[in-house]
Amino acid sequence: MDDRYGTDVLAQGWRTQFQRELERVPADRDVVVEVAEDGYCGAVVRVEGGLVELEDRLGKRRMFPLGPGFLVDGEPVILAPPTPRAAPGGHKRTASGSFAAADQRARVARASRIFVEGRHDAELVEKVWGADLRAEGVVVEYLQGVDLLDAALRDDPPSAQRRYGVLVDHLVPGSKEARIAEAVERGPHGAHVRIVGHPFIDVWQCVRPASLGISAWPVIPRGIEWKVGICRAFGWPADDQADIARAWQHILSRVHTYRDLEPALLGRVEELIDFVTVEG
Repeated sequence: MDDRYGTDVLAQGWRTQFQRELERVPADRDVVVEVAEDGYCGAVVRVEGGLVELEDRLGKRRMFPLGPGFLVDGEPVILAPPTPRAAPGGHKRTASGSFAAADQRARVARASRIFVEGRHDAELVEKVWGADLRAEGVVVEYLQGVDLLDAALRDDPPSAQRRYGVLVDHLVPGSKEARIAEAVERGPHGAHVRIVGHPFIDVWQCVRPASLGISAWPVIPRGIEWKVGICRAFGWPADDQADIARAWQHILSRVHTYRDLEPALLGRVEELIDFVTVEG
């Protein structure tokens, strides 16, 4: 007869002999786990000391101790400290995917610069291309609307040594943005200005849906302010500008590298950087 207790009652390990060892899952950023006790589900946003902070799909955050008590795909796991970062050495890449030069200091700002339409555009460009722009000495400024571009060019005209690159939202044939771009290109400053854009209504949509954990951006009916409609579709507050700002910070927090952005934006920003960094 099989004796599952063995013959030696003093042998070590008899308490755990038939227990299943739980998988250890590193609490790396964006790993999605469920709290076994109450069903709270969220993605890892940071680990501090022995605590992990999780963010659910509505942007709410809670802290939990690392260790057992979590589920991944319905299976119990032990949430372990995050994977250690690679030791210095070798070729590092910036968030834009380019190779980062070792210990490179920011270059003195060029006269040439890149204009974007708003603060959100500037923050997104900084997060992904910031290291590249500092290395090249390129400053990003925001216009608060492409309608103000012509006045900006009159006040501080571009030249062969002072080129301007402009990134525009919703630059599609027949749009207001396209008409403004065409007028500038035909005007006296056209030779030293490069205007490019993406086809999306707002720069928010340049973040890939998969990076936000959704299949597609919601379609907002005409007559509803787009960002307000997006917030309501996600179940987020949208009563004032502070709510819109919090919504954007949540979206921006899901962007870590160029892989989190749509190709329609990536190529256009790279084109502008090339344009404004041409010597002479």
